[in-house]
Amino acid sequence: MKHRFLIGLLFFIAGLQAQDAVHNFGVIQIHNNAEVGFHLDLVNDGSFDQITGLVGFYGNEDPLTVSGAYTPVLHDAEVDVPGGLILQIPIDVHNNVNLVTGDIRTVKSGTAVYSNFMDDAFYIGESSVSKINGYGAVTNKESFVFPVGNEDRLRPLLIESVAVNAMAKCAYFFEDPNDSKTLNQSFQTGKKATDYISVSDKEFWRLESDVPSKVTLTWDMYSDVRSLGEYLSDLKVVGWSKSENQWVNLGNSAVEGGMAYGSVTSEVFLPSDYEILTLGGNDDRLETYDTIELDNYFMTPNGDGTNDMLELEGISQSPNNLLEIFDRYGVLVYSKANYQNDFTGRSNRESVIERGKGLASGIYFYILTMHDLRQKHQGYLYISN
Repeated sequence: MKHRFLIGLLFFIAGLQAQDAVHNFGVIQIHNNAEVGFHLDLVNDGSFDQITGLVGFYGNEDPLTVSGAYTPVLHDAEVDVPGGLILQIPIDVHNNVNLVTGDIRTVKSGTAVYSNFMDDAFYIGESSVSKINGYGAVTNKESFVFPVGNEDRLRPLLIESVAVNAMAKCAYFFEDPNDSKTLNQSFQTGKKATDYISVSDKEFWRLESDVPSKVTLTWDMYSDVRSLGEYLSDLKVVGWSKSENQWVNLGNSAVEGGMAYGSVTSEVFLPSDYEILTLGGNDDRLETYDTIELDNYFMTPNGDGTNDMLELEGISQSPNNLLEIFDRYGVLVYSKANYQNDFTGRSNRESVIERGKGLASGIYFYILTMHDLRQKHQGYLYISN
């Protein structure tokens, strides 16, 4: 009887508003397995924070709006509004969000409004037609995949933090960072901490977090990553530094997929130090480097003091360099900027084997890019354990 009363109360309140909206001035509580569906806008000017049931938002091609003075705190939520669910205030969810059809939308020019996944909350059903077009947020989480995107594309970002985030927020922008209309700011792709990186002018993400983290950015056919690098190993995460007012290389600790669809993971950095993040690669000028065949090398990294490290000739002539080692399948197993003859046969790529583990015996291919000399040196390496 209690469930029926609460549901009837909601419709009664909606009737008082001439069917324009459900306007809550009092206390709404939903218990046990009760389900309540909103087919009208919700104006929450009362308490809506003691929920154990399901709250659904359902509509057609017209959007629904959630507004008011107080944040609704939901247990389970469902969004099936083809026209979109527009948030003018934040929404907190403690358990599951079922994304069926229609985006959850927030203003992107500021981060004050968001769809917040609290504690153990999760979601299902994310797709190109059901995602967050605006800011998603998490509370008390170390890792999370933000189901963000724009009007017709899901463009998720994964954050993996070294500790729990009290709160982190993320949004995706399908805009040229050189001229962001939404943020009314220019992040010039030509302003770079090093001349040897390129920066995407197709899109970017905005991420707020005060905890050191790795992030994984995704790309699709519209990202045009072929313009950023010749090989997948060329791709990296770059960020616009707030203190330096320029793009900084945030690294590449893992890369997956192909040139049409894939993802790249950064090294650990502090997101709050950067205004926005995007995909980067190697500058086109690297294609003009002379390619030189180097000697082949033999390693026996067994700790006996002989051939334990990869000592490349002439490395001192170009301290500004990059060493990349690939296995026989073309998979990048080691990458080191400013290499100093300190490779001991252990991988530093988490996507290959456990980071820090020794590579199996066999033949490997290496490329040493020497920026100071504008040369690319390549050869083979044989490891015998």
